[in-house]
Amino acid sequence: AETMGRFDPGSILVMLDRGDYWQCAFVIAKGTAAKIKGEGIEKFRATIVRLMPFLADRVDEIASVDDLKLLTVGVDRLETWWKSGLLCIGDAAHTMSPLGGVGVNIAVQDAVAASNILAGPLREKRLADSDLAAVQAHRMWPVRATQAMQIFLQNRLIAPTLSGTRPLRPPLLLRLFDRFPLLRRIPARVMGMGVQPEHVKTRPASPPA
Repeated sequence: AETMGRFDPGSILVMLDRGDYWQCAFVIAKGTAAKIKGEGIEKFRATIVRLMPFLADRVDEIASVDDLKLLTVGVDRLETWWKSGLLCIGDAAHTMSPLGGVGVNIAVQDAVAASNILAGPLREKRLADSDLAAVQAHRMWPVRATQAMQIFLQNRLIAPTLSGTRPLRPPLLLRLFDRFPLLRRIPARVMGMGVQPEHVKTRPASPPA
C-alpha cells in the first residue's frame, strides 16, 4: 500500500492508501486530544486540508469530533516473557510504536525463533523452563535495539516537530540517507528483516501413524 506523510511545525499527518479509502493518522502530543476536540471539527478539517490540500473535496466526511478516535501508543516490554508453561511473544511481550511499521514483523520473528527453539523439546516431550528462557534471551536484544531506534526517532524527529518551537531539521542520520541514496537500503532492510533476521530451521513433523 502507498504511504505518504506531511511534517509541518506542530503537525504530522500520515496516510495509508487502502484502495477504496485512506487510513489517516494525525499525530499529536500526549495529553492534547481533549484540546484538539475542544477546538471543533471545522478547525480540525482546516488543519487536514492545510497539510494535504488534495483532501479538500472529501474532508467533510469527518462529520464531527466524535469521528476522531484516539490511539495511544508507547514503547514497552516485559522484564520476563515466560512462566512455567507460558511464553509471551509479540505484543504480549513488547509493545512497539507505529514508527517504521515493524510491530508485525517483530512478532513473526519472535514466532519463528520460538518454533526453532521449542519444536524439538516439545516433540520429544522434554520441554523445560530453560527452553522458554532461551527464546527470550535470543530475542531480547533485537527487541531492545528496535525500540531504541524508535525512541531515537521519537525524541529527535517526532517530538521536535510537534513542539513547533523551531524550524524543522531532520536528524543527521536522515540527512545522510537523503544525500547518499544507497544508505537507504539499511533502514529498509532493518525494518523489513529486523536487526536479527530469523529463518525457519524446524524440520517438518512426521505425520501420525
